[in-house]
Amino acid sequence: MKKILLAALFIIATASFAVADTIYLRDGRTIRGTLLGFVNGQFVVRVEAGNFPTATTDPNVARRRRDAADIQYFRPDEIDRIEIEGRSLEDARYQTRNVQVMLDANWVDSGVFVRRGERVQVSASGVITVGRTRVTPDGLQRSDPSAPLPNANEGELIGAIGNDPSAPVFELGSNREFTADRNGRIFLTANRGSYADARGSFDVQIRRERTLNARDSDELDRGTVVRSRNQQPGLPPRRSGERSIEVPGNSRGIDTGIDLRSGDQVTFTASGTVVAGQRAGSVGPEGGRSSGFGSIVSARPVPSAGVGALIGYIRTPDGQTQPFFIGSSLTYNTTTDGRLYLAINDDNYNDNSGSFTVRIRY
Repeated sequence: MKKILLAALFIIATASFAVADTIYLRDGRTIRGTLLGFVNGQFVVRVEAGNFPTATTDPNVARRRRDAADIQYFRPDEIDRIEIEGRSLEDARYQTRNVQVMLDANWVDSGVFVRRGERVQVSASGVITVGRTRVTPDGLQRSDPSAPLPNANEGELIGAIGNDPSAPVFELGSNREFTADRNGRIFLTANRGSYADARGSFDVQIRRERTLNARDSDELDRGTVVRSRNQQPGLPPRRSGERSIEVPGNSRGIDTGIDLRSGDQVTFTASGTVVAGQRAGSVGPEGGRSSGFGSIVSARPVPSAGVGALIGYIRTPDGQTQPFFIGSSLTYNTTTDGRLYLAINDDNYNDNSGSFTVRIRY
């Protein structure tokens, strides 16, 4: 067994580039696929379609192979030799992903899903500039009381697993290896409370042990997950999304069905026309001018915006609202938790008609 392992490791270290790994079995069969590693005394191989070695006299081995789909397990005494093509042992053991980490309202979703007990290696370089200060992934030799980790270096690269705000936040810096304490996506940010004056990014490389569960690898392709820097414990996690809403000209408030949290970023794009009564006539999302006494003492929800304009408001859990002007295009950073509504900016909806079509990306 030791000779087989040493021979396999030697081949892994000296192989040249090609398209797939080849496993030669003692019974004469040849299997082509990708060697994922050596786990619990067995070689683990992702087998190419049409190469499943189902013939075996051991019913337990046959059952494990069927259950694992294209993931196959081979005992060392089943294998004559292994040719690893175009990769090293480290390549066979780890998956690598490169991520740019900017200091923004939300943490950066790395797209890397880890399972509890998996080892992860993180290395980082690059510079984030805040004001006139350049910050490396190791941070500054001072702390920031408003940062996610108040006692760690200001601006240091930090991470968390999952977008549950109660999940522990840990230091990463320019180089660290750690063992995942839970299942979830890895999120990254710089350890600083303020992000308004930040520019630039850290270049981060994440290496994780290859999983034997294909469903975990699929997490890389399931869209971006949001973790707000201001997210409060107890709220359910959400993913980013897009939605189109029709807002009638007589709308005092259309429920978008979108729940927002403080720090979320929302982008609105609106088109169409509404008739905002006889005073203003037909107007676009920017609204129109009104005349007479109503233009001086306005009872519209957003007095500074034109009559008939597209507006929005967030209804908080205690029923409070804070209307804001949207117009034809707006990128809005929310300052409170609540449900998003869209409306028309008017004080008399009885003679209104038409509608706006609003696309919301959140």
